[in-house]
Amino acid sequence: MNASSSRVDPVALLAAPAILYMLVVFALPMSVLVIRSFSGSSGPTIEAYTSFLGDAFNWRVIGNTLRIAFFTSLVCLLIGYPTAVALARSKGAVQALLLVAIILPLSVGVVVKTFAWQIVLRRDGIVAAFLVATGVWDEPQLLLFTETGLVLGAANVFLPFMILPIYSVLKLINPNLQDAAATLGASPAQRFFRIALPLATPGLFSGTSIVFSLAASMYVIPSLLIGDRFQTLATLTGRAFLLMRDERLGSTTATVLLVLSILIVTVSAWAVRPKGGR
Repeated sequence: MNASSSRVDPVALLAAPAILYMLVVFALPMSVLVIRSFSGSSGPTIEAYTSFLGDAFNWRVIGNTLRIAFFTSLVCLLIGYPTAVALARSKGAVQALLLVAIILPLSVGVVVKTFAWQIVLRRDGIVAAFLVATGVWDEPQLLLFTETGLVLGAANVFLPFMILPIYSVLKLINPNLQDAAATLGASPAQRFFRIALPLATPGLFSGTSIVFSLAASMYVIPSLLIGDRFQTLATLTGRAFLLMRDERLGSTTATVLLVLSILIVTVSAWAVRPKGGR
């Protein structure tokens, strides 16, 4: 083997502090949780998983987690894509103002924003008043403590994580491609589905995977907006550790949530990889 090819790139060493940090604060604690979920009184066992997956309630919890994460990602995608397009096409002060409007909410804590959404989603809140004014509802209804309210609140918190990955891809696309396609006779629909959407796919998948993972693992937002009657894997994990003092159940639910997150990231990475012959 060539000595020069076996040498470590010095630039790669710049990632060493981040890698070490993630190993200590993430990989090591998660490894302990995974090992604990397979531990039994007489040695390694999968009894915790067979018991967890054998309970119909836990399957409803998994369904709740995936459903809320899916609809939150969908709402963020429907709002985030056109916003990212506007951000990528704007210039100067307008682009700066849009970036500030998108990034500034990240400086506000999740707890503060969630409490604010408790006010917004009340029967006399802004959302109910808007829907009555537009004729969607005949009278104000309570959105707080509902799945719809949870999706709206979660989408508000996670929307920047959808917009920014899409924007980072769109800003690299040559804007003249659309004009070139138009001069060749492509209709607006053809330009969107044949040019704009395929080129934006990496950003769409990246943003969707990030939001889906965040929505699947959120704890504070469902606890405050919908309460204990609606359980997800994250809230069940917190309940197992904090209230039930059942470390084995908490480790099992945390591991299941970790596996789901890894699957999401893996599928997204596979979907955006270059395809041979395309």
